[in-house]
Amino acid sequence: MRRRNALLALTGAVLLRPARASTEELRAAILAYTGGIEPSPGPVQIDIAPLVENGNAVPLTVRVQSPMTPADHVQAIAVFNQLNPQRDVARFTLSPALGRAQVGTRIRLATSQQLVAVARLSDGRFVSQAVDVVVTLAACVE
Repeated sequence: MRRRNALLALTGAVLLRPARASTEELRAAILAYTGGIEPSPGPVQIDIAPLVENGNAVPLTVRVQSPMTPADHVQAIAVFNQLNPQRDVARFTLSPALGRAQVGTRIRLATSQQLVAVARLSDGRFVSQAVDVVVTLAACVE
């Protein structure tokens, strides 16, 4: 019985360790994008289904509330994930000529995880929003 408990404890420790490491890797990827500036919670909206049946092609839309004038606009939007092999999912460059700060794409999700969208504003600030997504059929598990 002691041997079984030891194996269960070891298995639990191994399963918990990657989750902590991936959170640190996610934060490191975001800080690399922002040049070390911690993004603050802001007017970023991530539209994605909270429960995804198939992680191979998941629709994603990111919107940022902004007047999109030459003096006050969103310059870029980046999307990061917690558990895919590559943390950097997508990067978009925007211009005030777009009229609205909104991007859409389809992404692959390896498993249930957290997504973070980070927007770079014209005044040099970074704002972000995070969402959790549950995936029932995983993708990109190479």
